[in-house]
Amino acid sequence: MAHDQVRVSRALLSVSDKTGLVDFAWALHERGVALVSTGGTHRTLQEAGLPVTEVADLTGFPEMMDGRVKTLHPAVHGGLLAIRDNPEHQAALAAHGIGAIDLLVVNLYPFEATIAADKPDADCIENIDVGGPAMIRAAAKNHADVAVVTDASDYPAVLAALEANDGATGAELRRRLAQKAFARTAAYDAAIANWMAGRFGCDEPALFRAFGGTLAQGLRYGENPHQSAAFYRAPGKARSGVATARQLQGKELSYNNFNDTDAAYECVAEFDPARSAAVAIIKHANPCGVAEGASLVEAYERALSCDPTSAFGGIVALNRTLDEEAARRIAEIFTEVIIAPDATPEAVAVVAAKKNLRLLLAGGLPDPRAGGETVRSLSGGLLVQGRDAAVVDDMPLQVVTRRAPTEAELADLRFAYRVAKHVKSNAIVYAKAGATVGIGAGQMSRVDSSRIAAWKAAEGAKRLNLPESLAVGSVVASDAFFPFADGLLAAAEAGATAVIQPGGSMRDSDVIAAADEAGLAMVLTGHRHFRH
Repeated sequence: MAHDQVRVSRALLSVSDKTGLVDFAWALHERGVALVSTGGTHRTLQEAGLPVTEVADLTGFPEMMDGRVKTLHPAVHGGLLAIRDNPEHQAALAAHGIGAIDLLVVNLYPFEATIAADKPDADCIENIDVGGPAMIRAAAKNHADVAVVTDASDYPAVLAALEANDGATGAELRRRLAQKAFARTAAYDAAIANWMAGRFGCDEPALFRAFGGTLAQGLRYGENPHQSAAFYRAPGKARSGVATARQLQGKELSYNNFNDTDAAYECVAEFDPARSAAVAIIKHANPCGVAEGASLVEAYERALSCDPTSAFGGIVALNRTLDEEAARRIAEIFTEVIIAPDATPEAVAVVAAKKNLRLLLAGGLPDPRAGGETVRSLSGGLLVQGRDAAVVDDMPLQVVTRRAPTEAELADLRFAYRVAKHVKSNAIVYAKAGATVGIGAGQMSRVDSSRIAAWKAAEGAKRLNLPESLAVGSVVASDAFFPFADGLLAAAEAGATAVIQPGGSMRDSDVIAAADEAGLAMVLTGHRHFRH
């Protein structure tokens, strides 16, 4: 049972990050709190003129093994774990000359920062804290009597409590700090475990998995206003994207903005900026237009023409530095977010005129071939899988029809398959001359996706006052095999001339025969791109 108020008479401080440390320690000293410390923290406090006892004087043992062993001792852990109103515990303290510790201030060796900086393995391992987590867990377990601080941002709350309660901490504050402490050590251990799994390998599948992160931003709400939400950054070196981006202007990103912007940037990263400019316009995590072009503004115009209605209020992702011309064109319609590797000062000035338009500069493009994992929660558990790092440029394409695709068709087939990878299943993508002309996403049957994509292409032609559908002369990509010929025939009826799909259906021969009958060229990738 937690005591309501516990007077702080002695504090142990051992921190890697010394932000605010000296001011905090002076405030404790002025309240009559005896200070105990270790290593570099002890030197910092001593140099600041504070009276402070070194841990070695408590334990009777000097720090040893390059500081690896200093606090793992009963004189420390007894002082943290002793229950104040337990006679046996108090007798043990008295018998062994151990003083109680009422406040523990510890932040951990910078393991996450070390792996994020791609330091050598030896440096990473040396930055695995052992004594710190042990003390934190001891103090947090005994939060009925001990306050534990793992984050410098909590210094003011502790000092305010001491001021308000005549030098004591309240039970509610100690409980909150204890929960935060266990969350911190859990995230820290998760970072270590996942780094080791990636660096040294692990069982497949691993018997235990842990995931952690650090709060980057609290969000107003989740997908809907009645849902709470927050954005956390994972430890380690982040892939370029939303997590690395600087937001130059605009209101805070919402949960849906984060989700859609990530989807947009991952999609546009499929297109090598050295080859061509590319733009992806995303709505509800699905592409509504993707195109390449000689310039960003050309790519944007071509992407927008695929589905300008859906593009309204969407996310625009670019694979090159945003320039003034593209910025002016994008700003002409309501857009939620622009994300790019960088932006020229002129482009930044153009976007600044739209105060609600968010501009994110990610500093680079994510590597579509990079490994990693995706995690999805289920009721009572987690689904974990490797990222879909398959790239069509690396796939040997098998021609299975009598007619082989032309070079122009082959280029569009690869283009369409890059986009299909980022369209929710069932996915059908029509493309022509390096631009999408119709996209069908997320339908329960593949033939319905084919028909929706064809309808989008026909509507695009009407908007442009063209006599025939934009799908005429296009190619079509399917994220998975055609289980029947009907989906493929719907594409042929729309005017497509070539098809790319994984293959692997029991009825592949029927689908190939239907393609031959319709005069289509078809290639198989052997790689499915389901995206649920």
